[in-house]
Amino acid sequence: MAACSGPETAEGMFPVETVTVGDVELDVAVASTPEQRNQGLRGVDELDGYDGMVFIFEEPRTATFGMRDTLIPLDIWWFDPDGVLIGSTEMQPCADLVCASYGSPGEIGWALETPLGEWEFQLGAMLEPPA
Repeated sequence: MAACSGPETAEGMFPVETVTVGDVELDVAVASTPEQRNQGLRGVDELDGYDGMVFIFEEPRTATFGMRDTLIPLDIWWFDPDGVLIGSTEMQPCADLVCASYGSPGEIGWALETPLGEWEFQLGAMLEPPA
C-alpha cells in the first residue's frame, strides 16, 4: 500500500471535525462507517496538521484494533458509550502478516487514535464528539 500524506487523502473518504477531550480541542478525521473504520490510518505516514482520528460506533460494543499496514505509532483512547475515557493503549506499526490486536477494556462508543505520546488524557476525561 502506498503511503499517503494524511488522513484526508486516505482513500479520500474522511471528513474532518473537531472533538473535545476534557478541555483540549482536537481536529480529527472521522471514521463512522464500517469501511472508514476498517481503513483507519493504514498507509498514512503523517497527519498533516490533524491531531488524529476518531472512530464512531453506532451501538456500544467491545472493539479490537490492529496496526497492520499502519506506518506511525499511535495511542488509542477508549471512550465508553457516555463519552467517558476508560483506558488507553500504545500501539506500534506492523508490516507483518500477523500483528498484535489491541482490545478495548469494555464497551465503547468511540475510540480516538493520536500520535504516540502526543497527548496525556486522564481516565474519566469526557469526549465531546463531532455533531
